Amino acid sequence: MSKAVHFGAGNIGRGFIGEILFENGFHIDFVDVNEKIIDALQERKAYEIEIAEEGQRHIAVSNVNGINNGKDPEAVVAAIKETDLVTTAIGPNILPFIAELIAKGIEARREAGNQTPFDVLACENMIGGSQFLYEEVKKYLSEDGLAYAEEFVGFPNAAVDRIVPAQTHEDPLFVVVEPFNEWVVETSRMKNPGLKLEGVHYEDDLEPFIERKLFSVNSGHATSAYTGAFYGAKTILEALQDSQVKAQVEAVLGEIRSLLIAKWGFDEDTLVEYHKIIISRFENPFIIDDVTRVARTPIRKLGFDERFIRPIRELKERGLSYSNLLKTVAYVFKYEDASDEQSVQLQELLAAKPLDQVVAEVTGLDDKDLIAEIVESVEVV
Repeated sequence: MSKAVHFGAGNIGRGFIGEILFENGFHIDFVDVNEKIIDALQERKAYEIEIAEEGQRHIAVSNVNGINNGKDPEAVVAAIKETDLVTTAIGPNILPFIAELIAKGIEARREAGNQTPFDVLACENMIGGSQFLYEEVKKYLSEDGLAYAEEFVGFPNAAVDRIVPAQTHEDPLFVVVEPFNEWVVETSRMKNPGLKLEGVHYEDDLEPFIERKLFSVNSGHATSAYTGAFYGAKTILEALQDSQVKAQVEAVLGEIRSLLIAKWGFDEDTLVEYHKIIISRFENPFIIDDVTRVARTPIRKLGFDERFIRPIRELKERGLSYSNLLKTVAYVFKYEDASDEQSVQLQELLAAKPLDQVVAEVTGLDDKDLIAEIVESVEVV
């Protein structure tokens, strides 16, 4: 049986990556510091997924185990030493914290003379996630370890897409996910191209697909949340039942389409259909997704290379319209959630500094004209 080490035993890890690995016949070692989840995985070696659709079918996932990397890092290293694949779903900000363990696993493989190539896939909502992780891993590799990694360890970038709403259940392992999923891996950086998973798409150049997903799903979902919050909605479904919110999401996706077509040559009709599917996913009546979950960490989402500012920059470079994206950015600056640290921080910045300074600080922009446009959009909302 093939083996996988997966960092992140949360809902996405179990409900998306874990399902696909299981369906491909893998034994999965889930690595996490959440004692409740890890203890349950160690005890039961299985869990259930519910698909949020008519009939709400269940999928039983087995051949799993849990490793607490806080308590037993040596077990993680031992698992990597023998694994066929490493995956992550822990969030972009956490990747640096697992880099040393992955490096130690690579060194252990080298010392054991294991020359079986394997790949490390960072399945995160970011562009270039696996390569980012590799740069972090390199910091902990010896000279011999780096040479070994260059020959035998691939860090191919990946794009993943599945809505897994925030949820709580009596069973800590039970997870509800939407029916749709998409996982795309770039082949050009794979070291073990013979290991390809059923249910995963493989592309030589991943960047167009990552940007299609990031700018469509992430930008569209966040637009639903911030616009919905502005109009008082508590869930994404409730938000999209408001014609003003839905019109804003559709308008933003229209601008995203113009960028994707200009930049990558995507077919317009295909993108129109793709965006209709995305909106239908957000409107899934079997998923209750809180606006606060989707809208959390607004400062991160306003980042220079994130889901709003990057497409705005690239549309501006091409002389294309981005007025609706600007309007959404204004809603982000207006967003308030006392339970979200970044939302509180953003509102404190806005209270303490001139608006143009805050815009420049959180977006990383130095384009004075664009900063002025954002300031104007915030002031008129």
